[in-house]
Amino acid sequence: MSEPSWTDQIVGERMTVDQEFSTHIQDSQFSNQEWSLIMTATTFEIEQPDDPEQARMVANTDQVDQVIPELENIQSSMGAMGAEGGSQPSSSGGGIVDSIKGALGFSGTTDSGSDEAKLEAAEDLTQKYAAELQSHLESNGRWESVREAASPEE
Repeated sequence: MSEPSWTDQIVGERMTVDQEFSTHIQDSQFSNQEWSLIMTATTFEIEQPDDPEQARMVANTDQVDQVIPELENIQSSMGAMGAEGGSQPSSSGGGIVDSIKGALGFSGTTDSGSDEAKLEAAEDLTQKYAAELQSHLESNGRWESVREAASPEE
């Protein structure tokens, strides 16, 4: 049986950092639901894991741009719930027809500049999360073992 990957080894630390990082999310433009979606599309890597002085954790956000349009749907459904007093999601707020229109490029509601700003904000926030996660690992004496586990085997 093989050793768990370094990402599997830090699940507990990630849960702790998630809780500590919640104030950053509250201060950001993203809701908790949107942040969860962004984090689903984000992977973490350790750059230069062989070099103890230069190694650092970074967020790989290559897939985040694919979820940016869905953030608009989350905002629409949250707005619809707020307009209805929080009862049930509205069927008119970003439904199937709107999703299909958006996928085909017929949605006039998505501004590419707005999407770029959201992507930039998401990338910035995920990099801050990666730095906080690394700092947490360092303060708990786990960084070296995680860094070594991320090193390519020779």
